Amino acid sequence: MFLSRETYLKYIKWLLLFSLLEGCTKNNSNNTPPVVSYSFGIQSYSIDGISPSNIVHNISTKPTIKFQFGAAINRADVVSSISLKNNFSNLISYSIAYANNDSVVILQPVLPLNYLSKYTVSVSIPLRSSTGTTLSSGISFSFYTQIDSTDKFPVIADTALLTLVQKQTFKYFWDFGHPTSGMARERNTSGDVVTTGGTGFGIMAMLVAINRGFISRTDGLNRITTITNFLTTKCQRWHGAFSHWVNGATGATVAFGNNNGADLVETSYLLEGLLSARQFFNTTDANEKLLRDSINSIWNNVEWNWFTQNGTQQSLYWQYNPSYTNSADVWSIAINGWNEALITYVLAASSSTHPIAKNVYDVGWASSGKIKNGNSYYGITLPLGPSYGGPLFFEQYSFIGINPTSLTDAYANYQTQAIAHTQINYNYCVNNPNQYAGYSNLSWGLTASDIEGGYTASSPTNDVGVIAPTAAIASMPYTPVPSINALKFFYYKLGDKLWGNYGFYDAFNLTNPWFATSTLAIDEGPIICMIENYRSGLLWNLFMSCPEIKNGMKNLGFSSPNL
Repeated sequence: MFLSRETYLKYIKWLLLFSLLEGCTKNNSNNTPPVVSYSFGIQSYSIDGISPSNIVHNISTKPTIKFQFGAAINRADVVSSISLKNNFSNLISYSIAYANNDSVVILQPVLPLNYLSKYTVSVSIPLRSSTGTTLSSGISFSFYTQIDSTDKFPVIADTALLTLVQKQTFKYFWDFGHPTSGMARERNTSGDVVTTGGTGFGIMAMLVAINRGFISRTDGLNRITTITNFLTTKCQRWHGAFSHWVNGATGATVAFGNNNGADLVETSYLLEGLLSARQFFNTTDANEKLLRDSINSIWNNVEWNWFTQNGTQQSLYWQYNPSYTNSADVWSIAINGWNEALITYVLAASSSTHPIAKNVYDVGWASSGKIKNGNSYYGITLPLGPSYGGPLFFEQYSFIGINPTSLTDAYANYQTQAIAHTQINYNYCVNNPNQYAGYSNLSWGLTASDIEGGYTASSPTNDVGVIAPTAAIASMPYTPVPSINALKFFYYKLGDKLWGNYGFYDAFNLTNPWFATSTLAIDEGPIICMIENYRSGLLWNLFMSCPEIKNGMKNLGFSSPNL
């Protein structure tokens, strides 16, 4: 049969369509659609071999950053899709290497990164594979580089380093002492605001400075005389006790929070220093005798027993605020141990004019025995105080003068207490349960200090990642080897950031890198003074030589070869 050309073409079209439909039916007989890939993913990534789940620390300044992709990537997209930026969002140049048929990308910064700085790595979605498919999702992670572990200063003998630290720290109290009153400023930004307690530590620092030859005996005598004259002629007192803060130019009281009157604990630190100075300046020189008389006048006028709310309570009270009318505001903070105020009860019991009775110590300070702890932390039994001991200044402020060596009473062996508390603090930092960067056997010590944007009393139960040099250094009589090792780390390794005109700055944080630029009297004083007690026992010997202290501590039930 003859087919026309038009009929023949129609026949061919229908035949081709039938064949195509038949092929599709056969190919889909298992009902599985064809798989077509439109994207690929990041299978893994690492920096210096670490797979970061959050911010990582202690990364080298020439880190290796490695990405494993699910497909070979398009090399032309890498620079525009993978970025390395510093904390100011500036791009950092890097070199690129490829492996595993371009599915692995390895980056390294061209130049070393800055030490102890934050950087961020990002991979963005525009990255394509070599076949043109797109990245399914991007990632971003941050890291901090390591500290510069080189020595910042020439290495010197340990004894020379201790002298250097004492001499530099002393400048805070000497060069920076208030020009009118001679008292210690609260901190390096305080202007005219001086502190009574910090001045007590500063007076003891002056005795160390005379003993070490940093200043002459005459210059020290004149400065301390200036202080006592200012205290007796310019400063307001309430039943013999001074305020926490004073205007160093005028003597006017400066409110400390809500406290606008007497601060008995700060007054105690002041007298700890003054009584030590009285014992130091012990010659027949007329000016030294005048100083002793002035100190005795200040000492004998403190009505310690009045601070039991005029005999109505069996506890000393920290603050007396005369401008308030409510008794809870007038008398604030019962002084109950264990904390930094043992010196207050010792002085109160030692007064020749206004002493407290022993039951005030037993019921108030010792809380009828509840002051005891007895639990074990890191295998170390803690005789007194809160869990893990609290901040380390508990073992420092009172014990700049009180010698804890072989000192006992009904509640504790105070040498055991001081060593145990410090060792627990040290072991906590070494174990570092919160995994803060920079904590180690060389970098440890939790106590009250500045933190970024504020101030806190750091301890194992209030750990915010901040180390204060005063904590470890002022613990030198209790943990000499760990304390000296910490001092060397602070000075040699962190000295470019931590060492200034007045010795060590107050604190630092290596987790979110921050270094204080502040220096505080109550932190600087224990450094120079407790180093000296470790080296010579000078301040312990002076304070414990006071006949009133010997008598008062015996009356409280203390026993010691030094009594």
